[in-house]
Amino acid sequence: MNGLKAALPEADLIAQAAKAAQTLSVQLAICSPATLLAALSDNSAGTGLLTGGQDCHEKASGAHTGDISATMIKDAGGHFVIVGHSERRADHGETSDLVRAKAQAALDAGLVPIICVGETRAEREAGQAETVVLAQVEGSVPEIFPEGHLVIAYEPVWAIGTGLVPSAADVLAMHGAIHESLVSRFGDLGAKIQLLYGGSVNGNNAGDLLRLAHVDGALVGGASLTADGFLKILHAIQE
Repeated sequence: MNGLKAALPEADLIAQAAKAAQTLSVQLAICSPATLLAALSDNSAGTGLLTGGQDCHEKASGAHTGDISATMIKDAGGHFVIVGHSERRADHGETSDLVRAKAQAALDAGLVPIICVGETRAEREAGQAETVVLAQVEGSVPEIFPEGHLVIAYEPVWAIGTGLVPSAADVLAMHGAIHESLVSRFGDLGAKIQLLYGGSVNGNNAGDLLRLAHVDGALVGGASLTADGFLKILHAIQE
């Protein structure tokens, strides 16, 4: 819940970098507040910067005042939509069943859902991190989806906005476990699902994190609020 129209020039700077990033097979996207999505999509057209929403309703339309459907996000120029972010799960009581329904709505609308999973600090300290996360993956991912049209983001809840980051070994182990569970369930299709890491990603740690096996990208929070912060991550992975 950050960003007003005055922030659009920051996105323009990222869009300029997105053009060059395409030559390196790096894809940049901004999932903006719904109030900015149409303008952001229009401004970014032709640059290679993709856009998306931060949440959607599980229904395509209807009497759901204040909610936003996946078809509305698509109509506003979006390519992605984030579903199941830990803040939605915690603040709004969203279950994995609901997250799966939202992901299915996104797929039905022609969007790529970015499905978020992650454990709390208490769950990690209790040795339950992998069990919790794999249960979220199992419950949140629809049974049928086209290749390349579904992304999973692992975001340990305790690392979001705190400056804390799991060890490289912990990220490697979790992403490996998620990858194995997806391969077991979906075969070759599961092996091709992009896995993002999220949680206090910045220009200082992105290079190391994104070189880990089965870490295919980053879901960036606080560091994405300015072009300078966001592009430091791009520069880190280009080095």
